[in-house]
Parts: sequence; C-alpha cells; structure tokens
Amino acid sequence: MERKVGIVGAGVSGLLACKYILSKGFHPIVFESQSSIGGVWTKALETTKLQTPKPFYQFSDFSWPLSVTEYFPDKHVVLDYVEAYAKHFHLLNHIKFNTKVAGIEYEGPRDEEIQSWSLWGGTGEPFSSRGKWKLIVEDLNTLSTEIYQVDFVIFCVGRFSGLPNIPEFPPNKGPEAFHGKVIHSMDYAAMDDEKAAEFIKGKRVIVVGFQKSALDIAMECCSANGVENPCTVLYRTAHWHLPDYLPWGFSLAYMYLNRFSELMVHKPSEGFLLGLLATILTPLRWAYSKFVESDIKRKLHLAKHGMVPTHSFLHEISSCLTSTVPEKFYDKVEDGEMKLKKAPSFSFCDNGVMVEDETVPIEADVVILATGFKGEKKLKDMFVSQTFQNFIVGSPDAATPLYRECIQPRIPQLAVIGYSESTANLYTSEIRCRWLAELLDGTFKLPSIEEMEKDVRKWDEYLKQYSGGYYRRKCIGALHVWYNDQLCKDMGWNPRRKKGLFAEFFEPYGPLDYVPS
Repeated sequence: MERKVGIVGAGVSGLLACKYILSKGFHPIVFESQSSIGGVWTKALETTKLQTPKPFYQFSDFSWPLSVTEYFPDKHVVLDYVEAYAKHFHLLNHIKFNTKVAGIEYEGPRDEEIQSWSLWGGTGEPFSSRGKWKLIVEDLNTLSTEIYQVDFVIFCVGRFSGLPNIPEFPPNKGPEAFHGKVIHSMDYAAMDDEKAAEFIKGKRVIVVGFQKSALDIAMECCSANGVENPCTVLYRTAHWHLPDYLPWGFSLAYMYLNRFSELMVHKPSEGFLLGLLATILTPLRWAYSKFVESDIKRKLHLAKHGMVPTHSFLHEISSCLTSTVPEKFYDKVEDGEMKLKKAPSFSFCDNGVMVEDETVPIEADVVILATGFKGEKKLKDMFVSQTFQNFIVGSPDAATPLYRECIQPRIPQLAVIGYSESTANLYTSEIRCRWLAELLDGTFKLPSIEEMEKDVRKWDEYLKQYSGGYYRRKCIGALHVWYNDQLCKDMGWNPRRKKGLFAEFFEPYGPLDYVPS
C-alpha cells in the first residue's frame, strides 16, 4: 500500500522534502497557504538579496544557471531558481496551493500509552498500522474545510514567517497610545512596491530592530525621504554585520566552514581528545574572531558610529545572526539620512516613541517593527493535542527538542525540517531531507527515546555555550560539518567527502560535497 506523507509548506524545505520523499516511492501531498512556491522568498522585500554566497546556497543536483553571475542574487533570481528546480523534478503536481493546515491530530494510541514508549512510535519504525495523522485543511479560496489522513507528517513551516513577534508593553504604552501607524515588517514586505513607497514617503519613520529586514527597510526609507525626514533605527544590540565575505582579503568560508575551524569548538559528544584539542586551540579561536572583527570595524567605521558589538564574531556566527550590511548603509548615517539609536527598551506615546531613561520622545508618523517571528508558537499551534504541544515546545529553559534537528522523540510519525538554522539553510535542509527519506525507507533506525533525549540535551548545552541568549534559534552554523557527519553516519555514508587530507581539513564544505557518489 502506498504511504501518504503530508508536507506542510512549499518553501525550499518543503520542495526538498517532496523531492526526496518521491524518490523513495512514497506519495507526498504538499499544503501551501500561498498561491506560489518559495516560502519566505515570496514575502521578501523588493531590495532583498541572498545572504549566503551563491555556491553555498544551491541544490546538490541542480546547479545555478550559468546566466546568474552575481555572488548574491536578488530575490527574483532566487525565486526563478527555486521554481526551475520544482519544475525540473515535477514537484508542482504534488502541491495544493491556497490551502492552510489549521491543525493536525494523531489518531492512534492514547496519550498514556504514547508517554510510556521507550522507542519512537512504540516500535522505532517511522510508520505504524495503529496510527495516522488527521490534517484539518482550509481551502483559502472556497473557505471550505477538508480532512486528510496521512501516514507521516513533515512540517516545513520555517520560523521566519506567519506569526509576528510583537513586543509587550505596559498598559497604555503600546501601539494603541500612538497616533501614527504601527506595522510589523511582515506587513510592510507584503505591500507591492508602489504601496510601500507611498506608505513611507514624506513620513518620519522609526524602524525597530537591527537584523537584515530592519536594515533593508531602513535603506528603503532613506531612499524615499533623504535628509528631510531621516529614518531612525532603534536597536537593542549591535551586530557584526558583514560588508563582504573577505575579511582582509581572506575567504570567510576557509575560516569557518571547514573541519579545521570546528576543531576549535567544543562539540556535543566530542570525546576526550577532541575536547582537549578544542581547549588547546582556544587562543586561535579568539584570534580568528579578532581577525574578522578588525576587518569589519575598519570597513564600516563601527567605532566612529558607536556600533562595535560587545560579543565576539564567533558568537555571531554560532547564533546564525550574520548577515551582509546593505551597501552604503553607514554612509546614510554620515549623510544624515539615518539615525541609529540604542534602545534597551521603549514605549509608545501619542506622537512617537519614548526610549528607556529618556524624557524627550522620538517623534514619528510610522513605526515598523522588524522584531522577528514567534516560530515556537507557530509550531506548537499546529497540534490539536495539548500533550503534543508540550512535547514540541519542551522545557522553558531549553530549545525546541529535536533529535538531529528533525525528530521530536516522543511525537510519532512526524518530522520538522527547516526550523533550526545554519549558515546556509537550503544546503542544510537538503541533507536533512535526504536523511529523513532514508529513515522512512528503512535504511536505519533511530535509537531509543532515552538516547535521543540525551543527545538533544548535549546539543542544547552546546547552543547555550556558544549562542548564549540566542540558543533558541538552534543554530548549527559553527558546527555544520560535525552535524552533517552525524547524518552521514546514520545513513551509512562516509562522512569524509573530500579527496586528500589537506582538502578534508582546510577546504570549505558545501552542497556539492554531498552529491551521491
């Protein structure tokens, strides 16, 4: 009997999941709430460009067209590439557009039995004759609801869309107190070019946040208003945004995306010798960070603008917070088109925003909150069962508990792809989808629930050590080779993918290293 696999989301991760599930002879059904594929790329700002160098953001078996010569293509070029991939592998026929999965419910053993299992799904198998998932699906065109029953579910909903993170404010000090307009960056990105330009033109705009979307929106405001109405950027923490990927002319990939760089970092389940080596190499790890930081400070004149971060670049890349700063961003500050304002916290008043410990408000007509998304809540709300909601969220002082960043050990017949981050999310999602396809095909079995939860705790300790307060982002950016090694070993692949000892340790690892041999 053909196994049905429900895939939620037709972004990059959803397309990869569909492709590799098909390759094993299963029947994928992809539910996409939008009318097109591409996920976050369909909602990106007009000025958004790829943040990862093109060679590290590509499908292992579908190269970029030779006509794409830019190292950081814009969103339209990226979408064209993703759409070409979907057409090439005939994935569109498996996608139900304008359908939203409102919730999923497990039809099988009772919660009490599930909680007593020692193996994933009770037997350690990905499928079960005793259980199926019921998907409650809304057709956004007809507003009707349909029920689908599948043997396995893959969440590919990502964490940077859908449910905006709106800061909490004291009573009468939130957006309701402001006489201007307050929107989230998600709503601004959803506007067409003409409407977005009209929304900010001639307005005093405050952008809250200092990640990529905030920087891009601030640049658009500067272009629209110049020095007449400077854009104010409120930020809590300065970051090591990259002017390029060539610190002092040396490739960043050769510094952080190879095996040697990972020898300097303590790893989950590393063993005594690797742990000792990481300790011995601590001074070199520090020197690497200082080398990159000095180049960023030099090129962007961070000290002049009071924007030198207090944390290291290793912390930045270990938290997946690295992004490229828009060209001439700090020139806009010098020209008076943009103002940068540190604001540990703020509140609204009738004519603008009041920064903590200040008495004079920053006057504004528009406030755009580039404050991220509630990825955990979006994931949690997919489940009807309170028990499964608790499982997927896990402990309040730990990151979302996913074994191999894909499987919640106590939730049967379900996987999550694309939730945790890396320096190149397409590349990481692809190897995860290949790993999952092999798991569903019976190539290997998962260890016991106890062993998986022990492994999850070790990764959580690593995240807290190197990502600090950003550990919930579940970033494997500084350990992506080590992480991929675990997946390769599970699948029975040789994790050493290079030719020669020098190449193995010093050349960067990328998507093409994992092309099936």
